[in-house]
Amino acid sequence: MTDVASTPGWLVTAGPRLVEATRRLGEQTAFYGRSLAATGDAVRRYPGELLRLIADMGMGTGALAVIGGTVGIIGFLTLTTGALVAVQGYDTLSNVGVEALTGFLSAFFNVRMIAPCTAGVALAATIGAGATAQLGAMRINEEIDALEVMGIRSITYLASTRIIAGVLVVIPLYAVAVLMSFFASKFGTLYIYGQSRGVYEHYFSTFLRPTDLLWSFLAVLVMATGVMVVHTYYGFTATGGPAGVGEAVGRSVRSSMIVTAFTALMISLSVYGQSGNFNLSG
Repeated sequence: MTDVASTPGWLVTAGPRLVEATRRLGEQTAFYGRSLAATGDAVRRYPGELLRLIADMGMGTGALAVIGGTVGIIGFLTLTTGALVAVQGYDTLSNVGVEALTGFLSAFFNVRMIAPCTAGVALAATIGAGATAQLGAMRINEEIDALEVMGIRSITYLASTRIIAGVLVVIPLYAVAVLMSFFASKFGTLYIYGQSRGVYEHYFSTFLRPTDLLWSFLAVLVMATGVMVVHTYYGFTATGGPAGVGEAVGRSVRSSMIVTAFTALMISLSVYGQSGNFNLSG
């Protein structure tokens, strides 16, 4: 007969922890389904709140509006990553005598990997974290309970509207992000390293595929949807006072980063696969 007292503590608690994790996963899945299913209802019932959230997410409020809100943050991040493509790409290619292909690197890596991943991280750190903090503050102040008492559909009014706003805002934001990454790569290559404009633009336009841009936009839209549903869930279910809101923000950012990376990986595998839809020759 096994002595219960000699059983390791982690084994004793493994069952309850597994049950609790399964329960939380089920709650999350149900919340995601309800919030996504109510997006159409949110557009019909709360257009004013939706427009307010779009303006808030895009340009920011208060001190954040001074730098252009999320537009300025994403633009600055992709500007720096595009500059890194010029610096690392030109230096590396010049070692083997093919620095003329720097324009190819800008058209290839900015669109397929760097700009989408950078935009996803920026969305999680700005729009997503802000949504979690807002909803968490409303939860601990019992404002969400007050909305439900008044007969307002809290998930539709608070979560679904933020999901729609996040997806709509990311469209112009990502356009700015891609343009800034292209501009930084071109500026660094032409004006810092002194490459010929014609050489750069030849390889850039040759390898910039419109379909790659479309897939890149699709990847960012899926990332934005995943980021918003994750952050609204953690904000909607925050507990434990102000400290609990801070913990919810941290957990939501961690989860949304995982969602962003997984989305980028899955879309890249499904679209490009082993061939990559790419052929570099003579």
